[in-house]
Amino acid sequence: MILITDSGATKADWIALDKKGDQIFMTQTLGLSPEVLSKEVIEERLANNFELARNAHKVERLYFYGAGCGTDRMRKFLKEIFSDFFPNAKVEVKEDTYAAIYSTTKIGHQGIVCILGTGSNCSYYDGHQLFQKVTSLGYILMDDGSGNFFGRKLIRDYYYHKMPQDLGILFDKEYNLDADVIKENLYKKPNPNTYLATFARFIVEHREHPYCKGVIDKGFQQFINNHVMQFELATKVPVHFVGSIAFYLQDELKAVVERNDLVLGQIRQRPIDGLVEFHKDTI
Repeated sequence: MILITDSGATKADWIALDKKGDQIFMTQTLGLSPEVLSKEVIEERLANNFELARNAHKVERLYFYGAGCGTDRMRKFLKEIFSDFFPNAKVEVKEDTYAAIYSTTKIGHQGIVCILGTGSNCSYYDGHQLFQKVTSLGYILMDDGSGNFFGRKLIRDYYYHKMPQDLGILFDKEYNLDADVIKENLYKKPNPNTYLATFARFIVEHREHPYCKGVIDKGFQQFINNHVMQFELATKVPVHFVGSIAFYLQDELKAVVERNDLVLGQIRQRPIDGLVEFHKDTI
């Protein structure tokens, strides 16, 4: 059995294939980001999934692509957990950027591949190798144009009284904006980046409001400036986007891409389907 996983900070998609490439099962867990979760929490999330638990000994290969797996230390940390849980599997752990690349860009083709989901990232793919200009420092300092970026912006503007009153009333009705609740979720509970990203739903639902339009436009432009434009071939090769923010705000994203004279490639909500096709070709 071959297990292919695409894990963001919020959720992880798992697809199992047999040796012929036919799907055995598909399942989902909460995200398994090693930067914000302990060994115990990750083990619990694996064990609580029925399909994974009952098939753990059948897995021969695990291809795991995940948020927060950009360093050797984090990849080793996860690999040890997976090797214990899937004792008969050869485990390969890569950062989620590779999932985005394999699901949008064919081997031998150039492209810039961006992730705009709970977090954000950007890489150049020369057809064989991945190159990054910016080392991510996580959701507190970076993640421009992401779900947690927009969530943080909304909360700050609400508390600084910069959000228009009509929108502020709606925002207050949809979320618990008590200061103690917010601080507990940010500083005491796991996955604060995912918590912030839950507020991004509001900006998607109210994207026609002038305030939201401005926030979205500035957030995407900031991402383009700080990430995409770092590459010399930025305006020469297709720029692909993967993630829920890119997908649900694709009209706004397309406008910013066009304004910057970029060549728009694919926009995918989830890379898992493209990943399966990629690995089927290698079976």
